Amino acid sequence: MGCQYFEPCEHGSDSFTVDIPKVTFGRGCLQEAGARAASLGMSQVALFTDPFLRDGPYVEIVSQSLKLAGIDFAVFSEIRIEADDASVERGARFVADGNFDGMISVGGGSVMDTAKAAMLYALYPTEDFLDYFAPPLGAGKAMPGALLRHIACPTTSGTGSECTSISVIRINELDTKFVLANPIMLADQALIDPACCDSLPRNIVASTGFDLLSHALECYTAKAYTQWAKIEDPTRRPLIQGANPWSDLAARKALEIAGKFLVRGVNDAADQQARDQLSWGASLAGMAFGNSGTHLAHAMSYGVTHLMRDISTRDYAVESPFVPHGISVVVSAPAIFRYAAEGAPERHIEAAMYLNADMQGAEVEDAGEVVAGCIIDLMKQTDMPNGLSGLGFGADDIKPLAASSIRQGRAIANAPRETNLQDIENIYAAALSYD
Repeated sequence: MGCQYFEPCEHGSDSFTVDIPKVTFGRGCLQEAGARAASLGMSQVALFTDPFLRDGPYVEIVSQSLKLAGIDFAVFSEIRIEADDASVERGARFVADGNFDGMISVGGGSVMDTAKAAMLYALYPTEDFLDYFAPPLGAGKAMPGALLRHIACPTTSGTGSECTSISVIRINELDTKFVLANPIMLADQALIDPACCDSLPRNIVASTGFDLLSHALECYTAKAYTQWAKIEDPTRRPLIQGANPWSDLAARKALEIAGKFLVRGVNDAADQQARDQLSWGASLAGMAFGNSGTHLAHAMSYGVTHLMRDISTRDYAVESPFVPHGISVVVSAPAIFRYAAEGAPERHIEAAMYLNADMQGAEVEDAGEVVAGCIIDLMKQTDMPNGLSGLGFGADDIKPLAASSIRQGRAIANAPRETNLQDIENIYAAALSYD
């Protein structure tokens, strides 16, 4: 079934490109930061982190490692959780004012995404912040050249940003997230130390874990790369290119990890095996979607975080309104995959098997229900909100949510079914709650 998914089509792409950083995984590997920075020729490092981590043990480990390697560094921590353009602009000024030849980011997706974008705007300033974003939001301006050498060090187990060329940034004027993507934004190396996740509260492990699951499931069920129009200039081929044999490999393993270890990792902080596996699964899912792209679950999550109101989330020290990214993704996911499965039922039934879903008596035509049922069961076991209503949304919010999300054109087009505004409204309606 997998090979048939990539059958050539007229005027479709006949090639795909894979790009990932050099990855180091293992407990204690943060201590390698100095040696690895030196190997990349770094002598003056911009160390990006967030206010909650700045004085904590992980930044201290990296700092001491840099000192032992004889590398100077300066710390920047003025980063908003759920990165925004203001954070990026502050970071860009910090980079522009320093004489840096390297970047190390220590934190979750917000930190790593801010670091990538800050380097871009520091090195290649533009009159309008949106110039580098794709149309219709931005001008689609070409990114002129390489960024600083970058070592990304994740401290959560979900975003996979250490392995992608993507930066998700909230544009404050529009109060909505949009994706900035280009192969030059890929980090050179990733240091993935699962010990960073040992002390994470359960709701943070749940949110990031569902982000992991959604990344893997979306890229495995995305439109095949052969269905995208062929790009004649190979140097301009995006890494957000649709499902492909490489992304399949990483996504399948990430799905297996989510199905086996997500509940364990959330509900038992002492389960080191589960949390280590989730760290590895997050990076695998990042490698997968970083070379394929996500689709509807992520596109529709941005409507949720655009229109959220009067809500905060347990275990996150962030002012209301705030819904963490992984939760904004998963609340609509069961309804989304019920809908999307019609466009690629074989891929969805395969994904359900990798997730260790209950397959008893299931046929291919049941794929959407099986995947949705599996996600709902995982949500219940980890105390996730029961759909959009669990975040305070109601029937009157459906049209505004859809109007917000329809702007995520590239992600919507990556879905296995053509999807219009009415379809998105119907999905949001079905996602209000689950039995």
